[in-house]
Amino acid sequence: MGTAVQDAHDGTPGGGRRFLFLLGSTRRDGNTEQLARHAAAHLPEATPQRWLRLGELSLPRFEDVRHSGTGEYPRPEGDLGLLLDATLDATDLVIASPLYWYSVSADTKLYLDHWSGWLRVPGIDFRARMSGRTLWGVTALATADQTVADPLAGTLRHTAAFLRMRWGGVLLGNGTRPGHVLADTGALAEAASFFTRHPADVPA
Repeated sequence: MGTAVQDAHDGTPGGGRRFLFLLGSTRRDGNTEQLARHAAAHLPEATPQRWLRLGELSLPRFEDVRHSGTGEYPRPEGDLGLLLDATLDATDLVIASPLYWYSVSADTKLYLDHWSGWLRVPGIDFRARMSGRTLWGVTALATADQTVADPLAGTLRHTAAFLRMRWGGVLLGNGTRPGHVLADTGALAEAASFFTRHPADVPA
């Protein structure tokens, strides 16, 4: 089993919210993670947070068996099962992925690919249980032109719509070398109130 980082804030949940931060970078403490942690630091102290590094989980390749046999998937075990349980436990899911070739990282995409399988695991009702939860995005990019992150935002927004989740939006920061994002005063200011936004319902 992988050695994904997990840490939590103990205490009474703030407003019943439980945050799962999914780190999709190929390096530790990069700009995206630093921006996400800056935003998370402004959550109410009692709000539970769980952090998982997707690259440190042993996740199998996703195989499409929708049109083979029953088209069903077994309930996942190991790190994939841990990831499923963490996903279902959260009220707020935060995809913290750097902008890699204008979209999410490969580890993040693999995580989302497995959602297709989870939709077809008997007995877990993945679609129904995800409905009404909130999906957020955090990303750092190496250009001042934020429109290059539109494909990443579109991926996450359409994912939220497909599962009738609420969409919190994407927190964008600028940085190349680790730590550069901490000089982006606009991003840090937005991060301070990012998770207080009222998420939007998006059309399916």
